[in-house]
Amino acid sequence: MSHKDQVTALDLPMVDPLPEQTQKYFDVCQDKLGMIPNVLQAYAFDIDKLNAFTGMYNDLMLGASGLSKLEREMIAVAVSSVNKCFYCLTAHGAAVRELSGDPVLGELMVMNWRAANLDVRQHAMLTFAEKVTKASAEITESDRQNLRDAGFSDRDIFDIASVAGFFNMTNRVASATDMRPNPDYHAQHR
Repeated sequence: MSHKDQVTALDLPMVDPLPEQTQKYFDVCQDKLGMIPNVLQAYAFDIDKLNAFTGMYNDLMLGASGLSKLEREMIAVAVSSVNKCFYCLTAHGAAVRELSGDPVLGELMVMNWRAANLDVRQHAMLTFAEKVTKASAEITESDRQNLRDAGFSDRDIFDIASVAGFFNMTNRVASATDMRPNPDYHAQHR
């Protein structure tokens, strides 16, 4: 099988057959999204790793939070832009386009979030997420206070840091394995 037929550059086929719970999860993805995201297929060579990934992703991106789903997707794109992660920019750029109803915002977020017409809250959030990505050891109390001043709670700050940290990890795995986004993402919500 050539790399273009695989979801990564690694020869790690999915467990076959998939465990019943995993198959149900993939079926839900197919029903809701019209596809099974390649990132899930990439992790499906090891069901424990897949479950750890999906557990953390679902908690951070879909769980209870003071951050909206759009804000969390904006963080994913801003972090992925710094890291130049093709997979996440494509997939989460589509999510920003969908959730905002604004294809231009999705493109601006991918290219340079600072060029987007963002409110003070969003700007503070993405400035912090970018600093987590570029220089997390340099974050000080004034950085956290800037978020509080923009209306974020301490729980929200933890969530911003967690989403940024998660995407820094996944960006590195996706880039290192040459993970390819599903082709459907490219045309969605434009």
